Amino acid sequence: MIYDMIRSHLGQSVPFARLAGVEIDSIAGGRASAHLPFRPEGLNHIGTQHAAALFALGETASGAAMAGAFAAILPEIRPVAAEASIRYFGLAKGAVTAEARVEAEPQALIEAVKAEGKVRFPIVVSLRSEDGVEIGEMMVDWHVSKKRT
Repeated sequence: MIYDMIRSHLGQSVPFARLAGVEIDSIAGGRASAHLPFRPEGLNHIGTQHAAALFALGETASGAAMAGAFAAILPEIRPVAAEASIRYFGLAKGAVTAEARVEAEPQALIEAVKAEGKVRFPIVVSLRSEDGVEIGEMMVDWHVSKKRT
């Protein structure tokens, strides 16, 4: 239930993801999936999904996975994407799905924030076409700190 609440909140609180057409499908402890429908306004000059739209999809999925990892203390933290890289393997000719996973154990990350006030960690995102072919991979480093009062 907490993950459904997070998914709903993220869907409303990240205006750019909505503008890009990204939809979060699921969130669990350190994992998330999202998809990008095939829409005319998201295409590039050759009629495939635009690279920036794919980046938005991957970054959004990584943020959802981060939120899932920190669900127990989400109101107490300030998360920021600190660094990201993406590799494209092929063209995205239809809808694309992103699967994101936190590499570290979520509880260890929570403990690091509580003990040190902050933590930085990577999230790996796989981008797949409608037929299941991996068309890209993204790595997003998140910096999570305690909220400043």
